[in-house]
Amino acid sequence: MDNTADDEKSLPQRLLEGQVIEALRQVYDPEIPVNIYDLGLIYRVDTDPDAGRVHIEMTLTAPGCPVAQTFPCTVECAVREVPGVQDAKVELVWDPPWSQDRMSEAARLQLGLL
Repeated sequence: MDNTADDEKSLPQRLLEGQVIEALRQVYDPEIPVNIYDLGLIYRVDTDPDAGRVHIEMTLTAPGCPVAQTFPCTVECAVREVPGVQDAKVELVWDPPWSQDRMSEAARLQLGLL
Protein backbone atom coordinates (compact mmCIF):
# COMPACT_ATOMS: atom_id res chain seq x y z
CA MET A 1 0.00 0.00 0.00
CA ASP A 2 2.60 2.55 1.04
CA ASN A 3 6.08 2.70 -0.42
CA THR A 4 7.56 4.09 2.80
CA ALA A 5 8.58 1.48 5.36
CA ASP A 6 6.80 1.85 8.70
CA ASP A 7 10.09 2.27 10.56
CA GLU A 8 10.89 5.34 8.42
CA LYS A 9 7.66 7.07 9.48
CA SER A 10 7.40 9.24 12.55
CA LEU A 11 5.09 8.25 15.36
CA PRO A 12 2.61 11.04 14.47
CA GLN A 13 2.57 9.81 10.85
CA ARG A 14 1.87 6.23 11.92
CA LEU A 15 -0.86 7.33 14.32
CA LEU A 16 -2.59 9.52 11.75
CA GLU A 17 -2.29 6.82 9.09
CA GLY A 18 -3.93 4.32 11.46
CA GLN A 19 -6.81 6.72 12.11
CA VAL A 20 -7.24 7.34 8.39
CA ILE A 21 -7.30 3.59 7.69
CA GLU A 22 -9.99 3.15 10.34
CA ALA A 23 -12.02 5.90 8.64
CA LEU A 24 -11.55 4.16 5.28
CA ARG A 25 -12.85 0.94 6.81
CA GLN A 26 -16.15 2.76 7.44
CA VAL A 27 -16.61 3.47 3.71
CA TYR A 28 -18.21 0.64 1.76
CA ASP A 29 -18.14 -0.08 -1.93
CA PRO A 30 -21.62 0.71 -3.28
CA GLU A 31 -21.84 -2.59 -5.19
CA ILE A 32 -19.90 -5.01 -2.98
CA PRO A 33 -20.70 -5.20 0.75
CA VAL A 34 -17.07 -4.80 1.86
CA ASN A 35 -15.22 -1.70 3.04
CA ILE A 36 -12.89 -0.10 0.53
CA TYR A 37 -9.73 -0.75 2.54
CA ASP A 38 -10.24 -4.50 2.91
CA LEU A 39 -11.52 -4.69 -0.64
CA GLY A 40 -8.06 -3.53 -1.71
CA LEU A 41 -9.14 -0.31 -3.40
CA ILE A 42 -6.69 1.80 -1.39
CA TYR A 43 -3.23 1.71 -2.95
CA ARG A 44 -1.43 4.38 -0.92
CA VAL A 45 -2.00 6.59 2.11
CA ASP A 46 0.42 9.48 2.66
CA THR A 47 0.03 11.62 5.75
CA ASP A 48 1.53 14.90 6.90
CA PRO A 49 0.34 15.30 10.48
CA ASP A 50 2.03 18.69 10.95
CA ALA A 51 0.06 20.20 8.07
CA GLY A 52 -3.01 18.02 8.59
CA ARG A 53 -2.84 16.73 5.02
CA VAL A 54 -3.69 13.29 3.69
CA HIS A 55 -3.21 12.08 0.13
CA ILE A 56 -4.77 8.80 -0.95
CA GLU A 57 -4.30 6.85 -4.14
CA MET A 58 -7.18 4.49 -4.78
CA THR A 59 -8.83 2.63 -7.58
CA LEU A 60 -12.26 1.25 -8.30
CA THR A 61 -13.23 -2.29 -9.21
CA ALA A 62 -13.67 -1.23 -12.86
CA PRO A 63 -12.85 1.94 -14.84
CA GLY A 64 -16.47 2.17 -15.97
CA CYS A 65 -17.75 2.13 -12.39
CA PRO A 66 -20.88 4.31 -12.19
CA VAL A 67 -19.61 6.11 -9.05
CA ALA A 68 -16.21 7.06 -10.49
CA GLN A 69 -17.10 10.76 -10.53
CA THR A 70 -18.56 10.96 -7.02
CA PHE A 71 -16.95 8.27 -4.89
CA PRO A 72 -13.59 10.04 -4.36
CA CYS A 73 -15.51 12.90 -2.71
CA THR A 74 -17.22 10.41 -0.41
CA VAL A 75 -13.83 9.06 0.62
CA GLU A 76 -12.40 12.57 1.10
CA CYS A 77 -15.32 13.50 3.38
CA ALA A 78 -14.78 10.40 5.52
CA VAL A 79 -11.06 11.15 5.89
CA ARG A 80 -11.70 14.81 6.76
CA GLU A 81 -13.70 13.59 9.78
CA VAL A 82 -10.48 12.24 11.31
CA PRO A 83 -9.27 14.58 14.08
CA GLY A 84 -6.28 16.60 12.89
CA VAL A 85 -7.01 16.25 9.17
CA GLN A 86 -7.43 19.64 7.54
CA ASP A 87 -7.15 18.59 3.91
CA ALA A 88 -7.73 15.28 2.15
CA LYS A 89 -7.13 14.55 -1.50
CA VAL A 90 -8.12 11.33 -3.23
CA GLU A 91 -6.55 10.46 -6.55
CA LEU A 92 -8.08 7.73 -8.70
CA VAL A 93 -5.46 5.52 -10.32
CA TRP A 94 -5.98 2.64 -12.72
CA ASP A 95 -2.52 1.10 -12.71
CA PRO A 96 -2.25 -1.54 -11.51
CA PRO A 97 -5.80 -2.61 -12.25
CA TRP A 98 -7.77 -3.86 -9.26
CA SER A 99 -8.15 -7.62 -8.89
CA GLN A 100 -9.47 -9.92 -6.19
CA ASP A 101 -5.86 -10.64 -5.23
CA ARG A 102 -5.79 -7.21 -3.54
CA MET A 103 -8.57 -8.15 -1.11
CA SER A 104 -7.77 -8.92 2.51
CA GLU A 105 -8.43 -12.38 3.86
CA ALA A 106 -11.31 -10.94 5.91
CA ALA A 107 -12.92 -9.56 2.75
CA ARG A 108 -12.54 -12.88 0.96
CA LEU A 109 -14.15 -14.68 3.89
CA GLN A 110 -16.98 -12.15 3.99
CA LEU A 111 -17.69 -12.72 0.30
CA GLY A 112 -17.36 -16.50 0.54
CA LEU A 113 -14.25 -16.64 -1.63
CA LEU A 114 -12.23 -18.76 0.82
